[in-house]
Amino acid sequence: MSELNDLYQETILEHNKNPRNFREIEGADNEADGRNPLCGDALRVYVKMDGDTVSDVAFKGSGCAISKASASMMTQAVRGKTKEEAEKIFDEFHKMVTGELDIETDENHLGKLKIFAGVLEFPARVKCASLSWHTLNAALHGEEEVSTE
Repeated sequence: MSELNDLYQETILEHNKNPRNFREIEGADNEADGRNPLCGDALRVYVKMDGDTVSDVAFKGSGCAISKASASMMTQAVRGKTKEEAEKIFDEFHKMVTGELDIETDENHLGKLKIFAGVLEFPARVKCASLSWHTLNAALHGEEEVSTE
């Protein structure tokens, strides 16, 4: 097994066991619900904005380890970013897990999120990894709900 796969498994397990920002945000500016009916993942993403900057972001819900870990790392990645920067990271993450972005050759801003590149090898898990991201994107655009059907 490669070092990246080991890191992937270790990180997924850690963020599933101890998810970051797993809470509600009182007075959130936007909230959105996301569902993955095939896997049973369901979560709500909360976003608090300070002007054009994501000042706080959190999530609550239930799901598989990949879904929860992705949501946890997403909240860390976009806090403090502008809406435009968060949208760019969402776009790059989505392209990475669907095979449209090569993390080795294409310029990107994914940082630690690159460990999710391996999800591409498991097509049924792509929706698990991307659910929180689609839900965040919906919240940033004032939409209340998203589904990965």
